[in-house]
Amino acid sequence: MNLQSVKALYHAEMARSLRTILQSVVSPVVSTSLYFVVFGSAIGSRINEVDGVSYAAFIVPGLIMLMLLTQSVSNASFGIFFPRFSGSIYEVLSAPISYVEVVLGYVGAAATKSTLLGLIVLGTASLFVPMHIEHPFIMLLFMVLTALTFSMLGFVIGIWADGFEKLQLVPLLIITPLTFLGGTFYSISMLPPFWQAVTLFNPVVYLVSGFRWSFYGNADVSIWASLSVVFLFLCISLALVAMIFRTGYRLKP
Repeated sequence: MNLQSVKALYHAEMARSLRTILQSVVSPVVSTSLYFVVFGSAIGSRINEVDGVSYAAFIVPGLIMLMLLTQSVSNASFGIFFPRFSGSIYEVLSAPISYVEVVLGYVGAAATKSTLLGLIVLGTASLFVPMHIEHPFIMLLFMVLTALTFSMLGFVIGIWADGFEKLQLVPLLIITPLTFLGGTFYSISMLPPFWQAVTLFNPVVYLVSGFRWSFYGNADVSIWASLSVVFLFLCISLALVAMIFRTGYRLKP
C-alpha cells in the first residue's frame, strides 16, 4: 500500500477544513449547543428524569450522534464531489494509487473531522451538565465506527450526486428525520406499544441507543443489537464503495 498517497489525500482534506474552520467546526458545534440549550433548558425543566438520568444529560448522546451522522455524510460527500465538480478527480484517478488508497484518504479525513467534532461537543456538553461515561471504550468505538460508516455513505452520495442540491438531499430528508425519530430527545419506552414496534424499524434507534448505553448503562435495545447494526451498515457501505470503483460509476467519462 502506498501510504504516502493516502497521507497526501488525508492532509489535503484536513487542510481544507482548517481553511473553512467557521463552516467545518464552529457552525456544527454552535448549532448542536443550541439544541442542547433549548431542549435541555426548556424541556428539561419540565421533565425530571428519563431512565434514571436527568433529561439534560439524557439528550447529550443523542445530540452527539445527530451531529456525527450529519457531519460525517456532509464532510465525505462534499470532499469527493468538489473534485468531480472541478475535474481534478481525474488527476487522482490517473495517479499511481489504488482505489483503496483513495477511499482511505477521503473517508479517513471525513471520519477524523466528525470524530473530533463529536469530542468537542462532548466537552462542551460537560460544561452545562454533570455527566459520566460508564463505558468510555465502547463510546469511542461507537463514535469511530459510526463516523467511518457514514463517511463512506457520504462518499457514495458525493459520487452519486450530480449537483449541489443532491448533496443535501439524503442528510436533510432522510438522515436528520430518522435521527429525530430515533430516540435522540426521548426514550422509545415513552411511546405507545404500537409506535414502539414501528420505531424499532428505524435503524438510527440502534445507533443512538447503543451510544447512550456507553454513557449510562441503559438503552432501549440490546447493546449487541446496536453493534450488529453498526457493523451491518459498515458492510453495506463497503459493498457500495467497492461496486462504484469496480464499475467506474460516475467516475469514468
